Amino acid sequence: MSTRPARLLVCAFGPFPGVPVNPSQRAVADLLRLRRPALGGLDIEVEILPTRWDALSRLDALLERRVPDGVILFGVAARRRWVSVETLAVNAARALPDAARRPPPGRRLLAGAPDALGATMPAGPLLAALRAGGVPAATSRDAGRYLCNAGLLHALAWARRRRDAGGPPPAVFIHLPGRSGRPRGVSRAGMARALSALVVAFAAAVRHRRQAR
Repeated sequence: MSTRPARLLVCAFGPFPGVPVNPSQRAVADLLRLRRPALGGLDIEVEILPTRWDALSRLDALLERRVPDGVILFGVAARRRWVSVETLAVNAARALPDAARRPPPGRRLLAGAPDALGATMPAGPLLAALRAGGVPAATSRDAGRYLCNAGLLHALAWARRRRDAGGPPPAVFIHLPGRSGRPRGVSRAGMARALSALVVAFAAAVRHRRQAR
């Protein structure tokens, strides 16, 4: 078992058409500012990805260079009213323009990959962490057909390539609701605390996998 700190890659997205300020970017900054002691033993790298189809190659390069023990991606689903823990990514894209007004290069995201990939860790601990903080949360099997789904698919494909005796590295996508990025009645500080607890729960799964290797 390695004694080095667990490495986490935490990604959020920048603005895109219809969302001039992406709340996922602000939410990630807020949760890391909390300086929660339980996060102190983690080596966390944060990356804000441009909401562009060509940013997927940047994510792939980050994963190969950083080789994290786990990956959490955050994005926004403006029409939802609760936080969604995505459990499935599909190998398909809709012809929607990105922040550079460019469409996806094709309807299929990854050549040679399955039609869909499931999350590489259970959603239960993440939901429990959010709900304990007073944040409504549920699982989702529909990450959309835009860059949130695409980012999750790329992360899950990478995780399966990195499978070892402990299984694939945990990789999840968290969709934040509404234009504010938090459910109605949840303060910005309360949301930051709940997301910090989610990261702690995620890190526990990462450590469990490392111990099993």
